[in-house]
Amino acid sequence: MSLFDILLISIGLGMDCFAVSLAQGLGADDDLCGKDVKPVPFSMAILFGFFQGVMPLIGYLAGNTFSSFFSIYAPWIALILLSVIGGKMIIENFRPKDKTEPKVDWSVKHLFVLAIATSIDALATGVIFIPCPRMLQNGLLTIGMTSFCMSLVGFGIGARVGRLKIKAGLIGGIILICIGLKIWIEGFFLQ
Repeated sequence: MSLFDILLISIGLGMDCFAVSLAQGLGADDDLCGKDVKPVPFSMAILFGFFQGVMPLIGYLAGNTFSSFFSIYAPWIALILLSVIGGKMIIENFRPKDKTEPKVDWSVKHLFVLAIATSIDALATGVIFIPCPRMLQNGLLTIGMTSFCMSLVGFGIGARVGRLKIKAGLIGGIILICIGLKIWIEGFFLQ
């Protein structure tokens, strides 16, 4: 496995981070991007990059012992987590809102769940490092940094598009559910 292969894998894994960050950015309006909340997208990108970088390590360490468990249940876990979060966003899009209530849930708990949900597919990626353990460190760093950067870019694009006052919760919820379905389909049909 070459560094170029790892970069391609990193971009593939980072696409989920990009899409979820885009969905989060769609709901960020001007007051959320003010001084008090500005570090939140950066914190989100750190969480996403960290989990994307750590999950392959866990997959590598678990190796063949638990690979059948991950291949069976990981797609279901991702589908359920992302569908619940996406469904909640869609439902909240249709209920009357208080003007002071933020459009996006920026709580650490919410961002933590999103980070885990988007990195579940990276867990299975760790198994590819078993035949070439010397590439593990470079792989983890590349995956984590790529996901971090793609999260920031996704949020930035989403925040700019979100200023157009489109139905951000609805679009973001649909994106999350689609990512969950993508992971589920890949887990069962594209192995």
